[in-house]
Amino acid sequence: MKRCAFLSMASLEKFVCYDALLHAPLKRYGWHAETVDWRDNSIDWNQFDAVIIRSCWDYQNNPAQFLAVLATIENSRANLANSLEVVRWNLSKIYLRDLEAKGIPIVPTEWFHGLDVAALPPLFTHWQTPEIIIKPVISACADDTFRLTPTALTQQAKTLATLFQERDCMVQPFIPVIVTEGEYSLFFFGDEYSHTILKTPKSGDFRVQEEHGGQLQSVEPEAILLELSRAALAAIPEPTLYARVDWVRTDNGFALMELELIEPSLYFNMDAASAERFARVFAAGYFRGSKALRFVSAHT
Repeated sequence: MKRCAFLSMASLEKFVCYDALLHAPLKRYGWHAETVDWRDNSIDWNQFDAVIIRSCWDYQNNPAQFLAVLATIENSRANLANSLEVVRWNLSKIYLRDLEAKGIPIVPTEWFHGLDVAALPPLFTHWQTPEIIIKPVISACADDTFRLTPTALTQQAKTLATLFQERDCMVQPFIPVIVTEGEYSLFFFGDEYSHTILKTPKSGDFRVQEEHGGQLQSVEPEAILLELSRAALAAIPEPTLYARVDWVRTDNGFALMELELIEPSLYFNMDAASAERFARVFAAGYFRGSKALRFVSAHT
């Protein structure tokens, strides 16, 4: 039986994770899966046939170390999914600029290399919005994400200046429909569409993650969401084993929130066939290209 590692963090005690639902279907395809801590320097990656990046929900605290570990894995005999090239491209949310340049609609965004707080008040008028969102370009789990009115911006100016003094960050208008309707997530394994969920925040919050009280429901995506998602996937540097595409409805149509290719929750609990779908795509070699060919030829 071939060995597969799920790259995770030391403790998932404060998180909701559904990757264990993959164990049984992977076993049916001849794979034994186990969860390992990405920060464990004692691991010999050559003992694995494949390593799948999964619940590394603390990588944003040390992205350089994270990339170094992935480089070690990619240089071992193990096949890394998604690839190091994809991760490097997707690590910073600046990738959204690449997608926008290719015609993918995104939420209007201003980018800062070291935050100039004085540049923020005019954005309320520029976007005709009563609230803005500010967050690091390298982030996960809504860490260091602020929803601000002009008054709150004044009150937290010193905190923001200190927090983002030497960090790249992004500022967007707050999209109220995130609270009233929610955020749509579409899941793809290889080039195969899997399922869609709608995530809505708890009352009084704007964060849709379950860890923050967000609620989930399975939905059928509108045709335009599938079309836009496939266009976004086509812009990725390499084909991927998995992708999650997050959208929000705006007055001008759907806008991309994020294209998650590193450690998105894939919500196998929300679609009974999704774990089997993932396992089948993975066992088949998971994508075309040199890495996939090496994977298939070495392990079939």
